[in-house]
Amino acid sequence: MTEGKGRVHPRGGVIVTIRHGDVVYIPGGEWHWHGAAPDHFMTHLAIWEAPTEGPESDWGEQVTEAEYAGTPRMEPSR
Repeated sequence: MTEGKGRVHPRGGVIVTIRHGDVVYIPGGEWHWHGAAPDHFMTHLAIWEAPTEGPESDWGEQVTEAEYAGTPRMEPSR
């Protein structure tokens, strides 16, 4: 992440708080959401390998307030 404070949540996993300098790896094809933490902003750089066929991304629906407000676990190790 390049600035701010955010959250990332893989489907079936836990919400993780991320901060400036954190690197998050999401395996290809794994559904997740990410965004700024409450009352914060975030900027990030995303890099992924495009499949040989089909769409590069599958943009899901906006998460609900309840999904977004879930309790995050500790930050990832650096």
